Amino acid sequence: MPPPPTPPTDPSPLTLDAPWRLAYLESLSAADKTGGPPSTGSFLRDDWLSPERDRENHVIVRTAEGMILLNAYPYANGHLLVALGEPAPRLLDYAPAQRAAFWALVDRAADLMERTLEPQGINFGVNQGRAAGAGVPQHLHAHLVPRWGGDTNFISVVGQVRVIPGSLDAMWERYKRVAG
Repeated sequence: MPPPPTPPTDPSPLTLDAPWRLAYLESLSAADKTGGPPSTGSFLRDDWLSPERDRENHVIVRTAEGMILLNAYPYANGHLLVALGEPAPRLLDYAPAQRAAFWALVDRAADLMERTLEPQGINFGVNQGRAAGAGVPQHLHAHLVPRWGGDTNFISVVGQVRVIPGSLDAMWERYKRVAG
């Protein structure tokens, strides 16, 4: 005799409370109403061209060549991005001196992350091109994701939900204290 049929799963949507997202959504709405600042098509370039908005854009370090900033959609708390101010889609589109500046910023970001968060590991990644997973394919950038043993658990595996326990503003403050 076959087992009884499985009852249908609950079709109601799951709810994940994220109250800090309201400020982001309202800022999008305000930019739509006012027209907002013109975009270059790359938030990285936009952030580069707006040093007066570094706090708002979570830029932690700015040099003559590029910047280190928090990822607005982190894989883990403290997820950093590194980008040169000048956009290029491919690593080899940059001159050797620019590539050296890029990797020097990656070094600096790793040092800053280790001193600020003391992670047990760091994932480094550069996605060149949309096929490789680049979210901003016209502006090459590096990701640095801090990792700890056991930092993923049942909720990310079973629930397919990533939990980011701290706000971007609090993490920016933490990094800035160490960066000086």
